[in-house]
Amino acid sequence: MARRSAAAYPQPVTSAPLTRRAIFAQAWPIMLGQTTVPLVGLVDTAVIGRTGDAAALAGVALGTTVINLVFWTFGFLRMGMTGMTAQAEGAGDAREVEAMLLRGVVAGVVLGAILFALQIVLIPIAFETLAGGGALDDAARGYVGARFLGAPASLAVFAINGWLLGRGRTRAALALQVVMNLVNIALDLLFVWHFSMGARGVGLGTACAEWISLAVGLVIAGRGLDWRRILSPELFGGGALKRLFAVNADIMVRTIALLLLFVWFTNAGARLGATALAANHVLMQFVSVSAFVLDGFAFTAESRVGNAIGAGSRAGVVRAIRLTGEFSLAAGIGFALLFLALGTPLIALFASNQGVRLQAMAMLPFAAVIPAIGVPAWLLDGIFIGATRGRALRNAAIVATILYIATDLALRSFGESGIWWALMASYLYRAGALGAHLPGLLRTIEVAEPVSAT
Repeated sequence: MARRSAAAYPQPVTSAPLTRRAIFAQAWPIMLGQTTVPLVGLVDTAVIGRTGDAAALAGVALGTTVINLVFWTFGFLRMGMTGMTAQAEGAGDAREVEAMLLRGVVAGVVLGAILFALQIVLIPIAFETLAGGGALDDAARGYVGARFLGAPASLAVFAINGWLLGRGRTRAALALQVVMNLVNIALDLLFVWHFSMGARGVGLGTACAEWISLAVGLVIAGRGLDWRRILSPELFGGGALKRLFAVNADIMVRTIALLLLFVWFTNAGARLGATALAANHVLMQFVSVSAFVLDGFAFTAESRVGNAIGAGSRAGVVRAIRLTGEFSLAAGIGFALLFLALGTPLIALFASNQGVRLQAMAMLPFAAVIPAIGVPAWLLDGIFIGATRGRALRNAAIVATILYIATDLALRSFGESGIWWALMASYLYRAGALGAHLPGLLRTIEVAEPVSAT
């Protein structure tokens, strides 16, 4: 099938000149949309936390960890799609750009359906592994069981978001994110406060929102595409799906390693009791807010780096790294200062239990400085995802996780503060391991064809 001419194919946002204004124009919709992601977590925490039930709040924290571990194992459907789509865009391969969307959605639905079928095995294994017990486990199991209802939609939305970001369609990604999270918030409030469904209501609200967002995402992403062209025998032929999973296999291992890191962190809090676990969950909402907003620049780096590699422009890659790095560093320092100034009243807002409040306030300085410390790791993630350098991402995540666990074990005698010192160190380990691969990446960019995952 012949390639569509340049005149007939819409120009990507990433074809605009690479200036600070262009970077910010592309990043701000992602930042705004990403703000609503932790906002959902904040609302979930506040909805449960205001009931005064520390076990229910800790149960949502534990259940969220289980879901993140299982669902984000397939986060390559978002990350890999962004890099591959951006590279195909930069190379001018219109047919491949269009086909990537449907391949990703089909892969997400199928993998999600498999997860739903396997939950009868996965849920017991997860709760045998994590420290919990009693009322905490009951709340967490209710949340997790409800979340599995949305597994096919959740994974398919990963792919749609990745495709939109790879094309530089950040405003469309913003619209999808806002729809999903506003519906999620509304349903959480309905199920928890009106129907008194507790932790299960939080999970059910999210699952329903994921199915609604899948329908909306297909409408948003599919507008203007030639579906007769996409639905061709070549869609899944020629090793297309094999390449999709081969490119992303290392990213999958990377994601599992980082998820295990955060599972270890959650379990470390659970060992100290429900109060410590709940306090850590409240503080991790602050970390999530900063990480998700700063992802606006990391995601912009993904699409800009991928597009420049597809076009064979080393200078474009270097400029994208420099400009997104400037914005990221300034934003990270700003968040750290903001949390130090406003953290105490925010903790009081999210948790009414006095023990949880006091514990969270004591650990606030640790959580507040993570946005500044985490900037290099988050930005380097975006750079290597855009370059589809899965091996570097995999190796860095494995090294960081191993060093983090060793650090946590070494600091265990320091109690709660030791847990947070180890978490801060993990971001430095990750940045250092990825940074070591950066010179090699830059040396291989001046090529005429997109760089494949190695």
